[in-house]
Amino acid sequence: MDHPYQIPVQYPCAKYLMVFDPLDGSSNIDVNVSVGSIFTILRAPQDVIDSGRDVTEEDFLQPGSSQVAAGYALYGPNTMLVLTVGNGAAGFMLDPNLGEFMLTHPQLQVPPDTQEFAINASNSHFWEAPIKRYLYECLAGKSGTHGKDFNMRWIASMVAEAHRILMREGVFMYPRDNKDPSKADRLRLLYEANPIGMVMEQAVGRASNCREPMLSVQPTGLHQRIGLVFGSKHEVERIERYHSEPVEVENENPLFAERCLFRI
Repeated sequence: MDHPYQIPVQYPCAKYLMVFDPLDGSSNIDVNVSVGSIFTILRAPQDVIDSGRDVTEEDFLQPGSSQVAAGYALYGPNTMLVLTVGNGAAGFMLDPNLGEFMLTHPQLQVPPDTQEFAINASNSHFWEAPIKRYLYECLAGKSGTHGKDFNMRWIASMVAEAHRILMREGVFMYPRDNKDPSKADRLRLLYEANPIGMVMEQAVGRASNCREPMLSVQPTGLHQRIGLVFGSKHEVERIERYHSEPVEVENENPLFAERCLFRI
């Protein structure tokens, strides 16, 4: 929807606002890969509660730190609900016989270190230099700066990527790039990045736009886009550090590389 949906006047005005992505990973439906729904709950402004006035776009423009609750539903081999209300993250699995969600993962936590990353590598020539640096170091394996071998995963469904990281470990990256300058940032801040960011933070992971914590970003529009990395805390912090350091400009001219046609 381009604009907020107004609750019909015959119903009492509630204290909360909800923003959601009804079907994340929808491009995977035809190939039967896991998709899901992402949601976040915000407090409604007091004058909305008191007067019952229509909500406006500005009422939703709250930073991620203002979220009351957030989570996602994953429609895979099992239907799962992952939820946080600000005191940790928990997972619930749907019991089809009872028609109820049962608590199966009471204290989800993301390990601070990992040897897995998820990114759309086909966009590598559009990435900013710090992301290229991080990925090249990962690909260097044990002989590189990280001193360990990495595995790459890419499902093209952020809910499924987030769930794998919560169940195991990893870092997910959908950074800004220059593929389409009008849409340098990719994911929706209010109903994709913020709720997943809150879940990750509550599971002792980290979420960032590569330059600052995701939950501290002040929204400016209902459908605002943003770059996003999340998952194992130490890896996200490394990516943030690379973005804060001076960029080393690589010489792409092979004539003047370390091995060249000329003896100097």
